[in-house]
Amino acid sequence: MTDRTPAKNLIVLDMAGTTVADGGLVERAFEHAAGRLGVEPGSADHAAKLQYVRDTMGESKISVFRHLFGTEELARRANSAFEQAYGELVDGGLVAPLPGARETIEELRADGRTVVLTTGFARVTQDAILDALGWRDLADLTLCPADAGGRGRPYPDMVLTAFLRTGAVADVRHTVVAGDTAYDVLSGNRAGAGIVAGVLTGAHDRAALTGAGATHVLGSVAELPALLAPHDAEPV
Repeated sequence: MTDRTPAKNLIVLDMAGTTVADGGLVERAFEHAAGRLGVEPGSADHAAKLQYVRDTMGESKISVFRHLFGTEELARRANSAFEQAYGELVDGGLVAPLPGARETIEELRADGRTVVLTTGFARVTQDAILDALGWRDLADLTLCPADAGGRGRPYPDMVLTAFLRTGAVADVRHTVVAGDTAYDVLSGNRAGAGIVAGVLTGAHDRAALTGAGATHVLGSVAELPALLAPHDAEPV
């Protein structure tokens, strides 16, 4: 008897920039956090720190703040201020699904695939986004860095945690990772995923995604089901 389970059965998707449009809220929340720590708006220090935030989109936010502020205490103060500001912006209705994202996730699950949503934000912020979109039950599992031992992207930990927790595939090479940043791509490759797709709806362009090792570059996550269909004939 033929096993009709899709070969690429575990799908790990990033949120902001991949499935969720946040309209630059990361930068706005960072500016609030930087101000709380005494970084003067308009200063060279402020500009340099903001550029680093832009360059590291997709990385765990607490890791970004550790780099920017040097000590664990300052990093945690900045992260707390950031999460508070971002949550308030989310509550203000400033996030939305990217076009076709919800339908894509529903289609993937209807095809028998397991979908996991991941983020570099803390759990409280991830939950605020899920609640604002009505996405609490959309995916099979949601993960933030704390759920994977504290290390976010570009470490492979969240992808591997999805692999271990869901038991959806027997081989990590049957995992698919998709995200809008080089950090998403690095994370997927380091985890050993068979398909690591970059999408062009977020922070990084085609050159950055392919430079990080993306196996495919898609216009949006809505193109993912069509990409996966030919792989369903592979042995499981």
